[in-house]
Amino acid sequence: MISLSSPSSICILFYTLVVFLITFATTSGSYDGNKSDHLALVSFKSLISNPYGVLASWNSSSHFCNWSGVSCGKRHRRVTAINLQSKGLQGSLSSHVGNLSFLRLLTLRNNSFQGAIPHELGRLFRLRFLILSENKFNGVIPANLSGCYNLEKLWLEINNLVGSVPLEITFLSKLTVLSLGSNNLTGGISPFLGNMTSMEAFSVTNNPLDGSIPHTLGRLKNSKIFYAGECNLHGIIPHSIYNLSLLSNFSLAANQLTGTLPPTLGSMLPNLQLFQLWGNQLSGLLPPSISNCSKLDFLEMRNNNFSGKLTIDFAKLKYISYINLEFNNFNGGGDANDMNFIVSLGNCSILAKLFLGYCNFQGVVPTSVGNLSHQLSHLELGGNQLYGSLPSSIGNLVGLTYLTLEENQLTGKIPSTIGMLSKLHEAYFYENQFSNTVPHAIGNLSMLTLIYLGSNRLEGDIPPSMGNCHQLQGLYLQNNKLSGKIPKEILQLSSLIFLYLSNNSLFGSIPTEVEDLKSLNELDLSHNHLSGFIPSSLGRCTSLTYLHINNNLFQGMVPYSLSLVKGLEELDLSRNNLSGQIPPFLEWFSLKYLNLSFNDFQGQVPVKGVFSNASAFSISGNNRLCGGLVELRLPKCEMARKHNKRFTLFIIVILVSCTVLSVLSIFYVWFKKKNNGQLSQSSINERFLKVSYDQLLKATDGFSEANLIGQGGSSSVYKGTLDHDDEFVAVKVLHLRIRGAHKRFIAECEAWRTIRHRNLLKIITSCSSIDFQGNDFKALVYEFMPNGSLHDLLHSNANRSRLNLFQRINILIDVASALDYLHNECIPTVVHGDMKPSNILLDNDMVAHVGDFGFAKFVGNNSNQNNSTGVKGTVGYTPPEYGLGSKMTSSGDVYSFGILLLEVMTKKKPTDDIFNENLSLHKFAYVALLDQVIDVLDVDIVVMQSTETNARKMEECLAATIRIGVSCSVDSPSQRMNINNALHKLLHVRATLENLEV
Repeated sequence: MISLSSPSSICILFYTLVVFLITFATTSGSYDGNKSDHLALVSFKSLISNPYGVLASWNSSSHFCNWSGVSCGKRHRRVTAINLQSKGLQGSLSSHVGNLSFLRLLTLRNNSFQGAIPHELGRLFRLRFLILSENKFNGVIPANLSGCYNLEKLWLEINNLVGSVPLEITFLSKLTVLSLGSNNLTGGISPFLGNMTSMEAFSVTNNPLDGSIPHTLGRLKNSKIFYAGECNLHGIIPHSIYNLSLLSNFSLAANQLTGTLPPTLGSMLPNLQLFQLWGNQLSGLLPPSISNCSKLDFLEMRNNNFSGKLTIDFAKLKYISYINLEFNNFNGGGDANDMNFIVSLGNCSILAKLFLGYCNFQGVVPTSVGNLSHQLSHLELGGNQLYGSLPSSIGNLVGLTYLTLEENQLTGKIPSTIGMLSKLHEAYFYENQFSNTVPHAIGNLSMLTLIYLGSNRLEGDIPPSMGNCHQLQGLYLQNNKLSGKIPKEILQLSSLIFLYLSNNSLFGSIPTEVEDLKSLNELDLSHNHLSGFIPSSLGRCTSLTYLHINNNLFQGMVPYSLSLVKGLEELDLSRNNLSGQIPPFLEWFSLKYLNLSFNDFQGQVPVKGVFSNASAFSISGNNRLCGGLVELRLPKCEMARKHNKRFTLFIIVILVSCTVLSVLSIFYVWFKKKNNGQLSQSSINERFLKVSYDQLLKATDGFSEANLIGQGGSSSVYKGTLDHDDEFVAVKVLHLRIRGAHKRFIAECEAWRTIRHRNLLKIITSCSSIDFQGNDFKALVYEFMPNGSLHDLLHSNANRSRLNLFQRINILIDVASALDYLHNECIPTVVHGDMKPSNILLDNDMVAHVGDFGFAKFVGNNSNQNNSTGVKGTVGYTPPEYGLGSKMTSSGDVYSFGILLLEVMTKKKPTDDIFNENLSLHKFAYVALLDQVIDVLDVDIVVMQSTETNARKMEECLAATIRIGVSCSVDSPSQRMNINNALHKLLHVRATLENLEV
């Protein structure tokens, strides 16, 4: 016991009391802080859904510092960081986050947060990193973020933010990164941003900002990255920008900028690695001083008005891998040495892509072109004014996959060294003046898919060696001086889809081997000297949509076997010596154009199908025809003629004809039934509606944002209504500035021309036109799907409806049915190439329809005959063999379907953050099959059953479904389940579920 009688005792007591009070105060303050942090986190969790269970640890059983994604300081146990990027979270961001006063890091990147960014974040004065990119935040950028005066990095890109960049942002004196790209920000770039002298990276790409570039941005002396492409900026690039000597990445692409570049640009910006000014209206010389940018890797200046001679010394750019100068006006005044800069490119050892097309270059192609990098895969020189011969050194470019020389004035022989380009996929030589023979060495190009040799002066025979190009899809030899017969080797290329041999001097008959062209879509043999009968084997080319054999010497009747080519849309048999009656089966086809003129057809002209529209067909020059439409003004057909001398023979002919017609009628009825109504009256009478850009503009209210229902990398989809029709349609507008968009449009059109199925999206029409500014415009019009995409139904927080188990199984059956049709019923086989939930659309009755055939390929009866290499499709759904350079096959679609099935059942995307090199969606599901499959399923489809028997059958059905997905998505193509087998197993699952005990 302490005595209070002595002074020392009183001091000891006083000291003890002080320590107690300090301890109490500290503990109390800590507790209050801990309590406020705890409440803030609880509020945060209450406003979001947690589909993948990543916040399962956020409960009272453990301290919040141990919660997933939460970090605390060691001293005060206060929240210092929240890292929940790529967790699939949905909902809004609680304003109570502003109470986490010790927070230094907040990252919610790549989730589905929506609503406004709470202004209470401005209270977080300790915050250094705020990362809210790749969400769905809307509203304005809060002005009072300026209260976060320690903020160093602010990422808000890829959201739906509107309004202007607030002036108060400039108060953040420590900010080094400001990333606001891909939003809907307006109001231009504020001159006050130039006051943020600590800025190192600035990005506002893909915002409708408008206005000019303020010269004050030249004060950002520490800037290394400056991105302001696709911002509707105009005016000149201020000279002060070129004072940012530390810039490594500089992009102002796709704006409306004018003026010239300073001659000393390369000396002012010596650290450039990416330099991108494409899609503007810049003019003048491309400064030779760019050669001083010794670190330059990526140079893209296409689609401008640069002129004068190109004098950049590329030899100094040893790191350059990509150069694109297309669509400019470089012209050295007709100097034969215009292309001498190619010499300096020989030192660019890692150059992979060189685009110099449509630049108005003149002169010859120098021999030094053969000294370019062996890594060069793309060389584009088309659309210039190049003349002289093509040097044989072109054969040194053994890495080439893509070569374009079209629309020049090149002469002489195509060098045989072209056969050394063993990796070549596509070659464009059309519209030159090449002469002599087609090189036999082309037959060495085993990977060739397209070769355009049309509109030259080539002569001699078509080399049979071209039959060795087993992946050839398109052969274009029209408008030359070729002679001889059509080699049967060419007609045995089952991969061929397009064959154009028109306007030559070919003779002889069409070889019967033409029947091997099962994938052929378009055949043009017109304007030659071909003779004999049209071979009946041509009828086995059942994929034909375009057949022109006019202006030849064919004779005899049109073979009935052509009735099997039911997809024909254009048929021209004019100016031959054909005879007999007009084939009645032509009435069955959905022909858009038919020309039978100047032959010797006789008898009655049909009046159905294409013959019901006088402007869609021509029969002039056939003097023994009768009947038909009134507009044709032909004589009426007499029902009987009196030929007394041959009366008996006439009766016999009539009886025989009746017998033959009866047999044909029976065959026709049988044929219709066998094809499950594919020649039904509705399909026969189907006609594509013609629409213009103006009509689509009106239908979508000027392609307004309010009507935007979907957006991808190469297209946007709008909801609209066409004139005189109250039904909604979906208008898919291609972004033609995106490389490959035009090819995707062509591919999609080609696919839709030949395929029809209940579970395929119905196309109404297409539009290929120009807009009011004179730009190319291409669009596809589809039937509107009111329930949107499968992706949105699974993952969109805006869609509150939940898919039950039966709906999911039915959707999977619909998709499998569509793939089964494409793979096993279509001739040629169609590979979709991009199976994923966003390409599955649902109608009012929740019936699934597969859409987007932009990557589709025709591969014939043998899917291994495909000709496409390289990675296609979407990351996560693309089979692993595509990444290794394998060809697209139906087995690749099966892999994508397997991943899609697992996503439908687990509600987990294959690209979710939980999946990495050690764990994929496939492995995730496979492991569950070995343990407890219920644990990986979406909670919305786990239905409790009333009896033990039902529960057991339900779990068996769910396991069987997951097993289908796992079997379809194995790495080895040969071990994947066939889609027809998968379909039957899914049908069995549905039948079992329907028969569960009540």
